[in-house]
Amino acid sequence: MNHHPVTRDPDRRQRRLDTPIGTITLIADDETLTEVRFANAPDVAEHDIEPADDHPVLGLAAAQLEEYFAGRRTEFDVPLKPSGTAFQQAAWKALRTIPYAETVSYGEQARRLGDPAKARAVGAANGRNPLPIIVPCHRVVGSNGHLTGFGGGVECKAWLLDHERAVAERSDRQ
Repeated sequence: MNHHPVTRDPDRRQRRLDTPIGTITLIADDETLTEVRFANAPDVAEHDIEPADDHPVLGLAAAQLEEYFAGRRTEFDVPLKPSGTAFQQAAWKALRTIPYAETVSYGEQARRLGDPAKARAVGAANGRNPLPIIVPCHRVVGSNGHLTGFGGGVECKAWLLDHERAVAERSDRQ
């Protein structure tokens, strides 16, 4: 048998976080959050990344996500550095403008990016969003209002939207 030693990525750290939608893995470089991975992510190679529960960016991201899941946070201000093409970056930036507990269609997101014909391209870019929840791709739905693809699964997308609506309704009543 040929055993290869595990080589660790010296530039990134990870931290796992138990949430109501399952365990997620947060990945950061020295100064920014670079990925949020769902437990079902097919390309998870976390054994290559050193765990670091005391990493400041991972600690901040974990605290803000815990507040989000507890219904005490509606916006995130963790420093982010998602890796993607210029079009993907523009699509992800547009996602951050969708208000908490609201949804838009892929076509509307494409229109906001300047080309309503690019709904499919927007969907593909959203599908590659490395920072789900924090960059809220779950707030984009089909033109008929139906929930469509989501990295964490459609049930997870539904949970996130229901959670945000419930939190928003509670705060509207107060």
